[in-house]
Amino acid sequence: MTVAFRPRPSVVRRDSGLYAYERALARRGLTPIAGVDEAGRGACAGPLVVAAVILRRRIDGLADSKLLSPPVRERLYDEIMATAHVGVVIIPAEEIDATGLHKCNISGMRRAVARLSCDPGYILTDGFPVPGLPAPSLAVWKGDQVAACMAAASIVAKVTRDRLMVALDGDFPLYGFADHKGYITRQHRLALETHGPCAHHRYSFVTVARQMGENEMGAGVA
Repeated sequence: MTVAFRPRPSVVRRDSGLYAYERALARRGLTPIAGVDEAGRGACAGPLVVAAVILRRRIDGLADSKLLSPPVRERLYDEIMATAHVGVVIIPAEEIDATGLHKCNISGMRRAVARLSCDPGYILTDGFPVPGLPAPSLAVWKGDQVAACMAAASIVAKVTRDRLMVALDGDFPLYGFADHKGYITRQHRLALETHGPCAHHRYSFVTVARQMGENEMGAGVA
């Protein structure tokens, strides 16, 4: 198992620009650099999507996917997919229920890195350390806002997941997945109360589990 470490003596300021981490690591020969991020961690329906990206050239306009408009995300997604090394893992709701969200997230990050067509020399992960990666790594708090490769990974993960949720909306139109993408909103909560959960809801999540219990109690009373 590779031990995570922070290269020394560099100190990277969070206001030094989106490519500061990549520059600091490259100066020490720790290339290529992979960024790993996920989308859908807080949703109660749909898959968790994890992406790993190694940028092969600078891409203007990269940022945390949540801060970008859908048209900009789509444009950047196309550019990333055309020019970078990308690995994507889609973890369905039933696997999240069976294994647990955090374990799926950790496993998904390892699997996404393994799907890269280029071996990384260093790996930046969003939020928390990931053991068992094939190269030295560093967990970066809100990394998709401070490292270009992680911002790219966040865009790939979010666009991939949003497209999947729009497709699910065609099969399950009662829930409004195309609008809220599986996150809890007033619309989604009302749909759960009215129709109960579908096969793509995460039954281990408290909002869905609570609704299942209320539905079963109502059926018993009837």
